[in-house]
Amino acid sequence: MPELPEVETIRRQLYKKIIGKRIDSRKIVGLRRRAKILIIDFDDSSSLIFHLKLTGQLIFNGKPSQHTRKVFNFDDGSQLIFNDARKFGWWKEVKETKKIEEEFGPEALEIDFKTFKELFRKRPNSKIKPLLMDQKFIAGIGNIYSDEILFASKVHPLRLVGTLDEKEIEKIYQNIKKILKKAIKYRGSSVEYYLDACGQKGEYAKYHKVYQQKNCHQCGTRINRIKIAGRSAHFCPACQK
Repeated sequence: MPELPEVETIRRQLYKKIIGKRIDSRKIVGLRRRAKILIIDFDDSSSLIFHLKLTGQLIFNGKPSQHTRKVFNFDDGSQLIFNDARKFGWWKEVKETKKIEEEFGPEALEIDFKTFKELFRKRPNSKIKPLLMDQKFIAGIGNIYSDEILFASKVHPLRLVGTLDEKEIEKIYQNIKKILKKAIKYRGSSVEYYLDACGQKGEYAKYHKVYQQKNCHQCGTRINRIKIAGRSAHFCPACQK
């Protein structure tokens, strides 16, 4: 599923291409991201919201395919293609976005350390990996980046939050910022269906340390894969405690 880096990559690319254009006489005046959703704002105060889910793609001036679910036509003849092979993704038009945006916790790239630490202290009995993926706790992190963040922080995905000391919490906080920013720099991770708004694969997957890796890049130990709350977790049993 596209996570914060992938959706933010698409937002930045589309911003340069569609701001000021019109769909059905409505002018596009804004393009935002909240958690893993993309929001196009129009001059009549309405918005068009997308959630790509597992296999969704938004490609500017792409060619329609068997997986194309919707083509959005702009007034200048250009198009935005919404593909979705498994059809879990969605789009909808809304009059206001406040209720939808309030469903999510603080943005992963915007939260300050004091707030981050306070949120952690309120969830001492939560396992760290599913907590990082809880969009109501912190917005934008999913399966790929929670694995990478915890590996960089040397924290086991099954650790209870209450067992983490302040240095470990700070390390997780710092690695959230570092890894997400680097992933955006390389236009996200293409491990299955994800393509950026130009129809190109993201390049961050080559920097993955544990997600879908065979052996630890640091010590050579075989990477373990387990299920936590119904999701796969990849980790090094030697490096992560």
